[in-house]
Amino acid sequence: GTSTSSVNFPEVALPAHPGKHRLLHVYRDVPGVLSRINQVFADNHINIAAQYLQTREDLGYVVIDIDAAHSDTALAKLAGVAGTLRTRVLF
Repeated sequence: GTSTSSVNFPEVALPAHPGKHRLLHVYRDVPGVLSRINQVFADNHINIAAQYLQTREDLGYVVIDIDAAHSDTALAKLAGVAGTLRTRVLF
C-alpha cells in the first residue's frame, strides 16, 4: 500500500510481497525502539522478510513483512515495547 499526503504520517510506497504477512508499528522516534521491535521477532523465531521505515519529527512508523503468520504472543509483546503508539496487523 501507499501512504501519501497524510497529515500525521510520512509518505511511503510499499511493494507487494506475496505470501508474507504485514504489520504496522507506530512509535515515538527515540533511540532503541527499532532494536526492541526487532528483538521481539527474534525472540519468537519470526523472520523479518522486509522493513520499511519513515520518521517525521518525533513520530516514526515501520511496516514489517514477516515470513510466518503472526502470533498473539508476539503482537502483545510488540504492543508492550516502550515508545509504542499503535501496532496493527495489515494482512
